[in-house]
Amino acid sequence: MLAPTATTPPLWSAPGRYLDLIGSPWGRTLVTLQDAVSYATATFWAGRRVPTLHLPVTTGAVSSPMGLGSDSEPVRVEMFGKHVYLADSMQFALEYGCRLAGRGCYYLMPSFRGEEPDESHLCQFFHSEAELPGSLDTVMATVEDYLRHLSQHLLATCADAVRTVSGTVVHLEDVAAGVGPFERMPFAEADRLLKSDPELIRTGTGAGGRTWRTLTRAAEQRLLALCGRPVWVTHYDHLAVPFYQAYADEDRRTALNADLLLGVGEVVGAGERHATAEEVRGALADHQVGQEPYGWYIEMRERRPLRTAGFGMGVERLLLWVLDHDDIRDLQILVRRNGLDCTP
Repeated sequence: MLAPTATTPPLWSAPGRYLDLIGSPWGRTLVTLQDAVSYATATFWAGRRVPTLHLPVTTGAVSSPMGLGSDSEPVRVEMFGKHVYLADSMQFALEYGCRLAGRGCYYLMPSFRGEEPDESHLCQFFHSEAELPGSLDTVMATVEDYLRHLSQHLLATCADAVRTVSGTVVHLEDVAAGVGPFERMPFAEADRLLKSDPELIRTGTGAGGRTWRTLTRAAEQRLLALCGRPVWVTHYDHLAVPFYQAYADEDRRTALNADLLLGVGEVVGAGERHATAEEVRGALADHQVGQEPYGWYIEMRERRPLRTAGFGMGVERLLLWVLDHDDIRDLQILVRRNGLDCTP
């Protein structure tokens, strides 16, 4: 194995990687960046008087892997004779939290997925999520402010560590200094630019023969290359995204959602939620998802209808962009892969 340097991490697949990280420049870089993201996240939300929630890591109702276009799988476990899921996202709990805390709420905590990890995807990762009263535009503008805040803090505290690995901090400086909104591209325009190439646009069919489209990772990279900067892709086909995203049109074909492409591809997923119980029931039917696990979610809207929007950011995916690195599995201090013994 290569001797670890600041730019060559100990191999993530090595059985004793956690020992190889001890005293290595890569290990110190990870600790420095993780701490900086946690600190900057807390100061960003404190400045907006948005509280954090202390939430469990188990749930009876999964959220993120619910769209027909999703390649994620929930993690089902048995606890004391009952089946529950490890949190794939606690967005639903944040929606509940918005009804407790009027200005919205956030958290920074682990999330779990059932599929195998690869160069751009982890099955256990850190999730920065928030839910706010308001619209999709509200949350997209907030995400941009959040990324500027993170970039400014990383430049102030970690510039040398980032420069040693990536060779530059220009990408951080560009985001930190930005004043206008990021570029936005409706999915229909992305499909046109990509010429509906089946290698780039994945398609499928849902209830009633309705079709849906979504971007592959190769498509995300192509769009980033075409734009040359971070870009939001908005208004996906509704059947390709989770049922809880609000409809963008009367025909219920597109969603009020947006994915921010940055570095590896999608780093942030955002969306506006259905405000009423009736809208949720209709979306569950459209997506052929049973209502039973989401009865409480419907009842919450019957008691307190509320327009909210939220986002989830994969912290390790953000750090891939920060370090201009090519394998997200190198960004875990303690490696976690489904089906393998954890050491330590």
